[in-house]
Amino acid sequence: MIQIDDYLRAATRDNTRKSYRAAVNHFEAEWGGFLPATADSIVRYLAAYAGVLAHNTLKQRISALGQWHVDQGFPDPTKAPVVRKMLRGIQELHPAQEKRAKPLQLDALEQTCAWLEQQREQARHQGRFGDLLRHTRDKALLLIGFWRGFRSDELARLEIDRIEAVAGEGMTIYLPRTKTDRSLKGTTYKTPALSKLCPVAAYLDWLAISGLKSGGVIRGIDRWGTISEGAVNAASIIPLFRRILKTAGVTDVHLYSSHSLRRGFASWASANGWEMRALMEYVGWKNVSSASRYVDSPDPYHREMLERLIPKTPPLLEQS
Repeated sequence: MIQIDDYLRAATRDNTRKSYRAAVNHFEAEWGGFLPATADSIVRYLAAYAGVLAHNTLKQRISALGQWHVDQGFPDPTKAPVVRKMLRGIQELHPAQEKRAKPLQLDALEQTCAWLEQQREQARHQGRFGDLLRHTRDKALLLIGFWRGFRSDELARLEIDRIEAVAGEGMTIYLPRTKTDRSLKGTTYKTPALSKLCPVAAYLDWLAISGLKSGGVIRGIDRWGTISEGAVNAASIIPLFRRILKTAGVTDVHLYSSHSLRRGFASWASANGWEMRALMEYVGWKNVSSASRYVDSPDPYHREMLERLIPKTPPLLEQS
């Protein structure tokens, strides 16, 4: 029988619990603070790490400390005006340029999938079943991730029981929760079958070769070709993603992250005429500002627009 504590734990995501524990440990063990805290100690804590930790990291730590006070029934010192003022001051004196993941361009996706397909055929002919499994899984990961614009946490949560795929038609993916799904209603995504680089065919190939019937889609595979019981951890997706690209000959793989597949798809779709509203609906963005952060302009310096405005011939100089 499920106990009350089980429901209470389920209301908070694992990553959130980890961030709360990390914030409390940093405040108490590393900085030497005491909980419950005061607004003055929170301000001194911020001053100690201003310019050392990223501004977003500081905000997350303060948010976690505030939640600790609420959960324990203490007044929340992080809501004090002086703390908010301190955060604004830190942002003003320590501005940081936002780092964005490198988008995976379609030509790099094609190059990688062609390499994976070549390796799949070699592994099949040479009887290397473990390699066949890995290359098939990797192809499914890339194509589902790109055409659906999924991040690593969403790829890690894909479950066979919540996916319906029909060869030559499309697939429907249900995720019980996503980063933007605050109401916990779950989100359904649809992806069509394509004439090339098809995510549906790649997914069905993976199921056929792996023999998986239920559970996580993206699994670990050891050197003997044994598939793990559960899905890979979200933190494992990024190094796996980079390794796949590197072995396929893609350069600068360290610039790619969990957002590269989403940024790559969004930039490709925008460059090929997708309206922002359609792109937002397809990917699942709630506002334009979130969507625009993922879209790279095909003309980042606006050269084409400016060239159109420059006179084709210089004006005649008046004779004196």
